[in-house]
Amino acid sequence: MRPLIAGNWKMNMTKTAGTALARDLGLRYAEQAERDYDLLVCPPATIIDAVGQALAGSGVFVGGQDCHAAQDGAYTGEVAAGMLADLGCTHVIVGHSERRQYHGELDLLIGEKAKAAYKAGLIAIICIGETEAERDAGDALAVCSRQIAGSVPNTATPENTVIAYEPVWAIGTGRTPTTGDVAEVHAHIRAELSRHMAGADAVRLLYGGSVKPGNASQLLAVPNVDGALVGGASLSADDFWAIAQSCV
Repeated sequence: MRPLIAGNWKMNMTKTAGTALARDLGLRYAEQAERDYDLLVCPPATIIDAVGQALAGSGVFVGGQDCHAAQDGAYTGEVAAGMLADLGCTHVIVGHSERRQYHGELDLLIGEKAKAAYKAGLIAIICIGETEAERDAGDALAVCSRQIAGSVPNTATPENTVIAYEPVWAIGTGRTPTTGDVAEVHAHIRAELSRHMAGADAVRLLYGGSVKPGNASQLLAVPNVDGALVGGASLSADDFWAIAQSCV
C-alpha cells in the first residue's frame, strides 16, 4: 500500500514561514527520483491558499485541519469542507484528539464532518485514539472500536477515508507506545473496519503520536501502519523530510 506522510502544522506558522517551509518541501519532493509515498501538509486555514501556491506543481498535497459539518450558514469563525476544496485542498483532518478534548467534539459530530468532507470531494483523515487513563484501564481497543463505530460513516471507502490512530498520551509528549502496542491496535483497527465497510484492507492507517526522525523507520515498519500523521516534527523541513524518507 502506498504510504501517506501527513504533517499537521496545528496553530503554527505565519504566511512567510509557512510558504518558505512549503517551498522547501515541494522542491525536495519534486526532485526525488522515486516517490513511492504521498506527502501532505495541513497548514492553518489562514495560509492554505499561500501554501498551496508555494506547492503548485510539486506533487505535495494540501489539506485542512478541520471542517464544519454544514455546507454553509451562520457559523462564525468556521470553515466549510467546500471552502477547503475551493482552495485546492485534497484532504481534511477530522476528529483530532485536540478537537475532541478542547472543543468537546463527539463521535457523531466527527462522522458528520467526514460526510461533509466526502460531499466536497475531500479525503477525510479520521482520527481515533485513547487517553492515558483509558489505556491504563485496559480500554484502548474498546475506545478505538467505539470511535470507529461512531465516527466512520457508512459511506466510507478506501478512496475517501484514511484512519489515523493517535494515542492521546503520546501526542507532543515525546512518549511513544512500543511497536508491539502499535501493531496490536492497528491490527484491531483493521479488523474493526472490516466489520463496518467493504475494502477495509485498502484503507490507509496512519500512526500519529510523537513521530520523529529517530523512530519513524521503526514505526512505519509495523504491520498495518501505512504512514504517519506528524505534528511537531512537520514544522521542520529537515525533520519532516527525514520521516518521509523512512518510506523509501
